[in-house]
Amino acid sequence: MIENEITDKILECSFKIHTLLGPGLLESAYEACLFYELHKHGLKVEKQKVLPLIYEEVKLEAGYRIDLLVEDKVIVELKAVEALTDVHMAQILTYLKLSGCKIGLLLNFNVKSLKSGIRRVINT
Repeated sequence: MIENEITDKILECSFKIHTLLGPGLLESAYEACLFYELHKHGLKVEKQKVLPLIYEEVKLEAGYRIDLLVEDKVIVELKAVEALTDVHMAQILTYLKLSGCKIGLLLNFNVKSLKSGIRRVINT
């Protein structure tokens, strides 16, 4: 699958989850549901994927974790916050750079309409 097909499937599953559950739950609940839905649709999904930091020749296990890595191509960072901030955008951009992935989705489930909680991020 190409990245656009993967992101389309991620968004389809995210809308289903948000429609059924609505806002107000913990981020971990949405993560578990999205992992289940994507896996159910036959996608390769890893949750809480460790992302090491490589500085010069040193590999540091700094405790960074990607919420979901889908098909080894798309990073999904889930939030359940009042509003997405520049820090959230910086986080996913850093994860994209460290992982070498090109596309990321930042999803905030703590909104009335999920459409307003989606940010598609491209690593250029």
